[in-house]
Amino acid sequence: MEIRKNILPRKTLDTIQPYSPGKPIWEVQKELGLDRVIKLASNENPLGPSPKAVEAIKKSLSELNRYPDADATALKTAIAEQYGVTTSQIIPTNGADELITLVSEAFLEQGDEIIVPSPSFSEYDFGAHIMGAKVVPVPFAENFEFDVDAILAAVTNKTKIIYICTPNNPTGTIMAKADIEKVLNSVNDILVVIDGAYSHFADVPEYTEGVEFAKAGYPVIVLQTFSKIYGIAGLRVGFGIAPEEIIQSVLKVKEPFNVNALAQTAATAAITDTEHVKASREANKAGRELFYKTFKELGLKYTESEANFVLVEVGPNGEEIYKALMAQGVIVRYGKTWGLPEFIRVSVGTPEENEFFIEVLNGLLAKQA
Repeated sequence: MEIRKNILPRKTLDTIQPYSPGKPIWEVQKELGLDRVIKLASNENPLGPSPKAVEAIKKSLSELNRYPDADATALKTAIAEQYGVTTSQIIPTNGADELITLVSEAFLEQGDEIIVPSPSFSEYDFGAHIMGAKVVPVPFAENFEFDVDAILAAVTNKTKIIYICTPNNPTGTIMAKADIEKVLNSVNDILVVIDGAYSHFADVPEYTEGVEFAKAGYPVIVLQTFSKIYGIAGLRVGFGIAPEEIIQSVLKVKEPFNVNALAQTAATAAITDTEHVKASREANKAGRELFYKTFKELGLKYTESEANFVLVEVGPNGEEIYKALMAQGVIVRYGKTWGLPEFIRVSVGTPEENEFFIEVLNGLLAKQA
């Protein structure tokens, strides 16, 4: 019997590039033989996980023989109390990444279009391509400001979703509340996804994470994550808030036990940890200001950020600087993946990590001078 080997994947996979995460510390240590390596590439919380989350996990370990609550009842109740919505307006997910995929599966057909300000989070493209939809990138205006008029001009009768990542990854810039409202009032029958993964770090008055629009019944779904401010990225917990009819559509494509038991327990505790949130915000703000001061002194152009990272232009030798930083034990994110080869994105770390990065960067630029 002849064994057939020509099993062909779906044609749409030709357009998909697997997500490329930042290198983990252990891998860089092994590759380069370094004892000290700091990671400022993945926008993680340098203060660590919420202490309340850690304590809650410890208490629940003996129950791991049980399946998790498929409805995540306790977590949804905690989220509802925090945001002033009903539990029927909430869907917890295995990280915000899963929610992006679920939204794509629930609302996109072959040949549909999504609009994404560019550059932004690559998972929006991934979700669209899985469903055979087309991605319509809309470049940012000067200084990576959202170009609302260009976004609206890109709308066609094939547009199904508009993504707004605010604060945006990798730029750290926001779309003001008035501009989000303008988008919502200018489009019909289009789902607007407002990704607020970094919302807790934004502190300008014109910012909104968008929940009020979901409460008002607009066709929006607000994405949130426990990976950033709450510091439990390793557990993968995210959630969406939307009008109930949108949530019901997404639930139809959700796996029954998508958020594991420890993740649910940790997130339910973490969302009440106001002390950890406050400390994380303060540490982040201090770190951003230190980066701004340093980049000014070095004559480097940077984008003021409302997130927990800063995008900085290091010049035509961007890749060399990225590699040289890594060679000395500092992992940052190289901008080429977003079409920004002269930029690096640096996450705010602990004070010691921030100082080490600055010390290494100063040394590298001094050699180039």
